[in-house]
Amino acid sequence: MVLLEFSMAPSTKGESMSPYVARILDIIDKSGLPYQLTPMGTIIEGEWDEVMAVVTACFKAMQTDCERIGTHIKIDYRAGPGSRMKSKIDAVEQKLGRKLST
Repeated sequence: MVLLEFSMAPSTKGESMSPYVARILDIIDKSGLPYQLTPMGTIIEGEWDEVMAVVTACFKAMQTDCERIGTHIKIDYRAGPGSRMKSKIDAVEQKLGRKLST
């Protein structure tokens, strides 16, 4: 199972990125894969081919009207079942004995 964290934004479209982030999040949400939006990127969980297909779809959607696109990707693969987005946070909260802001 793969946890993939990424951010993608055009570098030639001015200061506000929210219209482009919204475009990407629409693709991610419609993918059906578990995801978590953060202020600095989005985390997607799934099999390698699934998460890479989502990133590719996001890139192609941006490429239609963006001449330059910056993309940052971080990937963590671990054999076994899914739900690692939640279980990794749960494990840290259990060790601390309290809920964290996530």
